[in-house]
Amino acid sequence: MEDAHIVSNSYSETLTLASKFSKLLKRGDIVCLFGDLGAGKTAFVKGIARGLKIRTDAVHSPTFTLMNIYEARIPLYHFDLYRISSCDLFDLGYEEFFYGKGVSAVEWSEKLGTLLPREHWKVEMKHLGSDKRDIRIGYHGAGAGKRTKKLDTLS
Repeated sequence: MEDAHIVSNSYSETLTLASKFSKLLKRGDIVCLFGDLGAGKTAFVKGIARGLKIRTDAVHSPTFTLMNIYEARIPLYHFDLYRISSCDLFDLGYEEFFYGKGVSAVEWSEKLGTLLPREHWKVEMKHLGSDKRDIRIGYHGAGAGKRTKKLDTLS
């Protein structure tokens, strides 16, 4: 399956897309988000949270705390690596969360460098002006199985 390519025309559409995407996720999945400042990464994580039955008003970018945990049937571990070094990530014990009982969503995943997991969902976002976003979603690795075939249902 090729990556899904969607143009979102509003914040609401981004939330809805991410909420639908969350139905493909399972415990231990890692969603790596890539995109410039203002590309909509946090909005996408809010949509994932919505799909996991987490109150979206509780979701905010953990820029200064590095990670937020949102408890639910499947917990969501929300990382923001904008201000982080790989040493900080090791100190946080990231592996316990990345490979744990929840879903990890990682903003600024390019900062992972060599720590980028071999198996991960890749979400690339580009700001197209106003509330419009270009979003590509795919899976890297072999672990997604048949779930990638369902990517075409997102658009």
